[in-house]
Amino acid sequence: MTDVSSYTPPKVWKWNTEGGGAWASINRPVAGPTHDRQLPVGRHPLQLYSLATPNGVKVTVMLEELLAQGHAGAEYDAHLIKIGDGDQFGSGFVDVNPNSKVPALMDHSTEKPTRVFESGAILLYLAERFGAFLPADPGMRAECLSWLFWQMGSAPYLGGGFGHFYSFAPVKLEYPIDRFAMEVKRQLDVLDRHLASSQYMCGDDYTIADIAIWPWYGALVSNTVYEAAEFLGTDEYTNVNRWTQQIGEREAVKRGRMVNRTSGEPEEQLHERHDASDFELRSQDKLEPAA
Repeated sequence: MTDVSSYTPPKVWKWNTEGGGAWASINRPVAGPTHDRQLPVGRHPLQLYSLATPNGVKVTVMLEELLAQGHAGAEYDAHLIKIGDGDQFGSGFVDVNPNSKVPALMDHSTEKPTRVFESGAILLYLAERFGAFLPADPGMRAECLSWLFWQMGSAPYLGGGFGHFYSFAPVKLEYPIDRFAMEVKRQLDVLDRHLASSQYMCGDDYTIADIAIWPWYGALVSNTVYEAAEFLGTDEYTNVNRWTQQIGEREAVKRGRMVNRTSGEPEEQLHERHDASDFELRSQDKLEPAA
């Protein structure tokens, strides 16, 4: 291992507001709102407040899949939360998600509006509400929920661990990159071994387990997050790549990826979604003048 200057932690940690790398301006050790800002409410029962992070994509894909199945009650407004600007610390957003992380959902179809936060909880809430993408068989339901919670427990190693130190940290350090790369490759091997004998995460049925895992690990092997596919040798995970491509070809997934996206090709960005026609009429290539 390359020699690096050692760090001796102080007896009591103190917040260094100048440190933290790319997200230093919005990361902080306390919760609660920093400013007053009420959230907009559109015309549909489901109001989503999000950004097209992997966790945000989970929910927009789920909603688009429900609509594709004919669940009219899944119509939704998707409002853009600009986390780089600190929108997630506005008072209205904190009321929906006290953890100040996207995505957050308000269901106005209930007698008292129901808040749902954490992406896995939102997927499960929607699956149970609409009776879709969650197996009815008790054994397969347990399998599905096991993989759902596997993703919720594993992704912080990929995003907050590997992704942070590999892509966002102000200094590249060998030890954390090496340690988290090892863990992410183990996770990819877990998926690859499982998918060797299974079309989807739960056999032949496409479920919320796939919808939860694909935006993280599918994006990783596709090199659309962290630009680390070559570094991690993701092409060796042939079953994960097959599964990634198969899910990526679904029309609802293509639409879901666009929602609340503010980077990439303009035709793949739909900053806000309030109607199904927005995909054709309000993507950024339609709204921005040609260069």
